[in-house]
Amino acid sequence: MTEQRFGIIDIGSNSVRLVVYERTASGANRVIDGSKRAARLSERVDENGALSETAVDELVDMVNHFRLICAHHKTGVIRAVATAAIRNSANRDRVLGRIEAETGLPIELISGEQEAGYGFLGMINTMPVRDGFLIDIGGGSTEVSLFKDRSLVQAVSFPFGCVSLTRQYVKNGMLSDQSLKELEEHVEQAVARHPWLMQASGQPLIGVGGTVRSLGKTHQAYVKYPFESTHNYPIAGNAASELFELLRKLPIGKRKNFPGLSKDRVDIILPGLAILRTIYRAIGASHYVICGAGLRDGLFFSTRFPDKPRLDNVVSYSVNNLAALHPEAPLQHTSQVNRIALQLAELLCPRLADAGSAKLYLDIASTLHRIGASIDYYDYKKHTFYLMINSRLNGLSHRELLICSLVASYKSRNRVKQTAVLYKPLLTEEDIALVSLLGVLLQLAIALDRSETQAIGRLDAEVSDGSLHLRAVRANGALAIERKEVDALGGDFKKLWGLSPVLYVPDLR
Repeated sequence: MTEQRFGIIDIGSNSVRLVVYERTASGANRVIDGSKRAARLSERVDENGALSETAVDELVDMVNHFRLICAHHKTGVIRAVATAAIRNSANRDRVLGRIEAETGLPIELISGEQEAGYGFLGMINTMPVRDGFLIDIGGGSTEVSLFKDRSLVQAVSFPFGCVSLTRQYVKNGMLSDQSLKELEEHVEQAVARHPWLMQASGQPLIGVGGTVRSLGKTHQAYVKYPFESTHNYPIAGNAASELFELLRKLPIGKRKNFPGLSKDRVDIILPGLAILRTIYRAIGASHYVICGAGLRDGLFFSTRFPDKPRLDNVVSYSVNNLAALHPEAPLQHTSQVNRIALQLAELLCPRLADAGSAKLYLDIASTLHRIGASIDYYDYKKHTFYLMINSRLNGLSHRELLICSLVASYKSRNRVKQTAVLYKPLLTEEDIALVSLLGVLLQLAIALDRSETQAIGRLDAEVSDGSLHLRAVRANGALAIERKEVDALGGDFKKLWGLSPVLYVPDLR
């Protein structure tokens, strides 16, 4: 398994991080370990711009610690990169030389443009966006990229970040009005030197990295958002500014207790958010979107898929990857259910307001409906719901993820209503109705292979006289189990779709 594991070490300006990825025997990719150590390298330079020997000693110790974790996991590839703090240090060659000599690991010193490129790759492989801006506010640098039609167009790396600007503008944990004005002017002047940044207004500003993730977590806590994930979480510009001003008024002692704000960002969050909103205004962005992926994910994709690191279809890759992580689910059965569900969707979903989205939700739900059995067959629907909403199903909004998870784990309309209460206001009455329609449709597809033998080789379906006529044109056996299951489901199906499902089998005499 050695060659199936990849270690990524990211030596950033604020922290040093490790992520260990594994490619499983079934072909799925997953994270199996991770670690983070605070470094604050941008704070630890002398008057000549050189990193102190003490900082380098600690850095060597951190990298060696992460190398030992990788060795424990028998990683075949360890990729270590260094970003702005070392890139900008006056003694970078000595720093890199010491790390490599004392850890045995080659360190890639990536440029600001490369850093932006890897961040873009991590984002674009996990989000359903075509056009926009991407920002990554690190400790010592800030990368901003413009992308169109899912391709990187232009990128710039600014030599300032949340740690370096904290040293320059924050006093006793507070960012005064005058200091904020000076910081904003500093950022605005840097942006103005790159006119292309102001020529694509009206696009979302997607953020990766710790500063933006902290914004997402604190905003969700502030508004009591009912879903835990910050990935693909949108925030309006005025909402972010309101939160920024609220945090700025708090003394650092009280800011520590602000819900959602991690302790290691209490002192650097204000300059980070000030950079973010200044660039937001300068480029005329439409809104913010938080991205949970970034540089390390981009490094993984470029290492794992060197010939074609950018995914063609984010949703499809993510769904198939999650299914492959749970190989206990009977593949032939789930494939049969998926095929029948999509066939029924072609016939019935045109009745719905958004047939295209409905088909996508049913496709995802029918592919994943059985993954909960990997935990326990009894109540596997409950486990399926939990696994889906807590797994990285990329390319879906939080609402869409909830809809797919509820369809996959559907038992009854009442059960859907009970669960939806926990996620107000994400789910509307219309969403509950849609989940019920698609859920019972999925249950019909499951019933048509209840024996899990794929006995129906070909199914014809048509609607007439208030019934859904299901004709097994090619079948093995009398389908006794399937017919009984379809009959048992008939009442619920008719309540929701207004149709009575009837299964006909070929005459086998």
